[in-house]
Formats: sequence, structure tokens, C-alpha cells
Amino acid sequence: MNGPGKSDRSTVPEKPSNKGHAAARPAERVEGKDLAKGNSGQQTRSRTQSRARLQQALDRVRQAARKDRGLRLNALWHHVYDVERLREAYFSLKRTAAPGMDGQTWQHYGQALEENLADLSARLQRGAYRAKPVRRVWIPKADGRERPIGVPTLEDKIVQRAAAEVIGAVFDADFKGFSYGFRPARSAHNALDAVVVGLKRKKIGWILDADIRGFFDTIDHGWLMKFVEHRIADQRVHRHVKKWLKAGVLEDGQRTVMEEGTPQGGSISPLLANIYLHYVLDAWADSWRRKRAMGDVILVRYADDFLVGFQHRAEAERFLAELRERFRSFGLELHPDKTRLIRFGRFAAEERRRRGEGKPESFDFLGFTHLCGKTKSGAFQIIRYTSRKRLRASLRRVKAELRMRRHHPLPEVGQWLRAVVQGHLNYFAVHGNYRRIQAFRNQCLVHWHKAASRRSQKGYVDWRRMYRLAKRWLPPVRILHPWPEERLCVTTCGKSPVR
Repeated sequence: MNGPGKSDRSTVPEKPSNKGHAAARPAERVEGKDLAKGNSGQQTRSRTQSRARLQQALDRVRQAARKDRGLRLNALWHHVYDVERLREAYFSLKRTAAPGMDGQTWQHYGQALEENLADLSARLQRGAYRAKPVRRVWIPKADGRERPIGVPTLEDKIVQRAAAEVIGAVFDADFKGFSYGFRPARSAHNALDAVVVGLKRKKIGWILDADIRGFFDTIDHGWLMKFVEHRIADQRVHRHVKKWLKAGVLEDGQRTVMEEGTPQGGSISPLLANIYLHYVLDAWADSWRRKRAMGDVILVRYADDFLVGFQHRAEAERFLAELRERFRSFGLELHPDKTRLIRFGRFAAEERRRRGEGKPESFDFLGFTHLCGKTKSGAFQIIRYTSRKRLRASLRRVKAELRMRRHHPLPEVGQWLRAVVQGHLNYFAVHGNYRRIQAFRNQCLVHWHKAASRRSQKGYVDWRRMYRLAKRWLPPVRILHPWPEERLCVTTCGKSPVR
């Protein structure tokens, strides 16, 4: 599987073809599965069987990467141009996503799906595929500024999604346990749980709340390709990653070639960001923690957002100084205004209480404000609220959308608003945050009342009717997430939850 001159097939044993007649039927026994009773002559494979075959192929890649951490995998691209993998990538895309520069929509591409996928697979196999520039759009941020987002063409989305699965199977074996962003079976809440459990179980008194300035716009292409080549020797993978990096951005009819950075919005961008920060930050920080730190140190990273907790201030200051130098070597920079070292934790609260001072400073991470608090019995507790910035931004978007939907039928607006409130609850309904999520629901109802009452000069809607509409359409407020210790204990299966 490594080394030049190999054929286009992996040395890991491949499953024999299932497309033949009776002679090919033993291939089912390779996977440990038999055909269903009564279907002995069945030749077609259901989508469930297709997913199983694709997953088994990725499992073999993961096993090879995990078995030898120094192995450079040489035959991977044939997993990407597999028609079934491209089909699964197509169906995993958002149906209503904005089209790229060619105007191709998900529905239009699907009208001749099999022909289009067969043609795409053939172009990927013979090297005729060309990445197209991404269409740049600007979306508002919570602080009032705008964030550039790149919208790739539909075919680029499909290929990037398929390639991300294959490349991710290789690097997921190397990624550290404290990296949670855009990885299988990991979510933002897993990262939030790790922060709470780490602060409660470790002797943490200082928090480095760091922010990388313009991370996605400053990724060095040269270093990124070196990091990819560290584990992948397949030249076709290298060429296509370079194609996506060099495709450029289309804005106002002008194409701009990017010499650095990767556009946000593509399926491959989060994976490339994880690979870059794995080598620049994670591996280095983990080694620093194990070899140079005398006290407890915790690390949690989700994409380009990360926190580092320290027991001793001197170690925190030394880590920060060395981190700035390391980032500078790879073209990155910590934001001077958003990076700070704060006193936080059980010891900080007790120290400030003895001095007669107020509570320790708070910090924001993944949409939540974290504060030092106490349980009813007086034990140390981390309190998490929806950050004011995130709450205000969400309500501004709801207000603007309700204004646009002012003249739509009330049941239609209610159905849309129910999805919005439920989505907010699905993320923010954690223990200790009941008041904030209740305030979000109440304020959404206020905005809905204003919009409904301005449908016409005589269209005022009294509050009794609004309460009936809220009872029918808006979901009730309740806590949906377990305590961090409970969920992290289950997801780590007895392993150390603080890594």
C-alpha cells in the first residue's frame, strides 16, 4: 500500500465483486453476510448494502492507518471515484443549498443522476476532472461584521464530500482525543462536556482563551500539502487537493486565485483545517503538556476554536509565548484583542472570595458563556449560559425573517418558527440555561406578535390569540441534554474523559 510503482489497487484485501452470477456469490461470505432467504437470484444491491460495502472499505483504510502510524497510503483515489460513494455523497448534500457558479442545483443534477455520476466517475478516473472557482457570498456574523463563504459547484461538493470521507479515514487515526470538530461521532457538545469535566476534575486555575486571526484565510498551501503527504502517498489525491486550493474565488464576475487559505463552505475545508491544526497545534501542544508541564493541563479544540487550561500561571504564560512563535512559523497569528489569559476555576473562586472580590471572569466557547458557580450544597460548579452575542444575533435573524414572512399564513409562519425554536433548544437546552432558552422563546413570540399585527392597518392580533398560537406551534421549553459527566462517561466507554 506504500511506495511508488504500485498498481491502482490497495494491498489491503478487497472484497470480491458481487455483480457476477452464481460464481461470484461467495463474495457475500467474505463480509460474513448471506443473501436473504427467497432472494438467492437477486443481483441488485440495496442502498443499505452499498453503505455497508463503502463502510467496510473505509474500515480497511482506517485499520491500515492505525496499524502503522508511519505508513504512507498509496492507493486511495479509487475509493473516491467509486460510483456508489459518489451517489452517497450526492444524497448527503443539502437539497436546498445555494448553487455554485454554474447554477447547477441538487434537483436538476438528480434528473439524470446515474448518467451524471458515471460521467463524473470516469473523469475522476482518467484525470479529466477540473475544479471550478467557488462563488463567494457574505453572511453576517454575531458581532455585526460579515464572514466570506465559498459556494462550490455541485459536482465539486460531491467529489469533496467523497474525498473527505476517504482522507478523513486516514487522518482520524492520528487526530488527538481533544480534537472534536468535524469528526465522526463527535459534536460541539462533546467538546463542551470535555471543558466542564476537565475544569472540575483537574486542578485548573488559569484558562487561555485563544482566537486565531483569519485562520481559514491564512492557511499556508505549502505546509498543508506537506502535512497531507505525511500520510498519503497517492499522487492523485495530492493533485486534486491542489486543484481545490488553487480553484480560486469568483466575486462580481472576477476570478481571484488564492495563494493561501481555503474557502469556508466546501466539504473538504473542515478536514484540511483539522489536518493543518493537528500538526501545527495539537501534536505540539500534546507533546508540550506531557514533557514540559509540571501541573495539570487540559486542551479542547473544535475546528479553529480552542481552549487550554493550566494549573500554574507561569506555565500558562510560557505556553502562550511559545505558541505565538510556533504559529508565526506556520503563517498563523493569535488575535491580540481576543486572546487572553484569565483566572478561572475552583481555586480562582475561593481566592477571590477570601479577598472579598467578585466572581472570576467568564469566557465564551462554542456559543456558551462559562462562569464559576456553586451547587445548592456549596460545591464548585461550572455554569453555562447562552452567550449574549449569540442570543442577540439569533433574535435579530428571527425578527428579520418574520418581517419577510409578515403576509404569509399564520400556520405557515408558525411551522417555520417551530423549527427555529426547536433547533435553538436542541443546541442550547443544557442544565443551568433554562432562563436563557425561555427568554429566546418568549422573545420569538413577541417578534411574531409584532409581525402578525402589522399585516394591515386593522390586523392587530390580541395576545390571547397569540398564546393559543404559541401553544400550538412553539415547542415547550425543557432541558434536553444530560449533565456533562453523564454523557462524557458514556461516550468514552470507561476511558479517561479528560485527555
